[in-house]
Amino acid sequence: QVQLVESGGGLVQAGGSLRLSCAASGTRFSIRNMRWYRQAPGKQRELVAAITRDGNTNYADSVKGRFTISIDNAKKTLYLQMNSLKPEDTAVYYCYADVDLGIVATILEDYWGQGTQVTVSS
Repeated sequence: QVQLVESGGGLVQAGGSLRLSCAASGTRFSIRNMRWYRQAPGKQRELVAAITRDGNTNYADSVKGRFTISIDNAKKTLYLQMNSLKPEDTAVYYCYADVDLGIVATILEDYWGQGTQVTVSS
């Protein structure tokens, strides 16, 4: 099994920056893709950014030009650099991983991190 441990959340003023990290560990696995989601109070969980193991990325329109997703495949760690933060970015941010647990056969599984709170004050 795989565990995802997030860190880097906190309180920041509008215009500031934060860097979130998500470290994947556990049994033998290979990453297919990883994503960052966020969920504000009373709102549905939304996709913020996604990245494949080859480095292809996608971003929500609301964060384009401000957020950067990256991955260190050797360390199996996902990052989200958040710049020019706005109060509307306030949410719990969740790490997601789509992995292959198989050694001989392909075994696809999904995992979620516990979430980390990001609060942006005005």
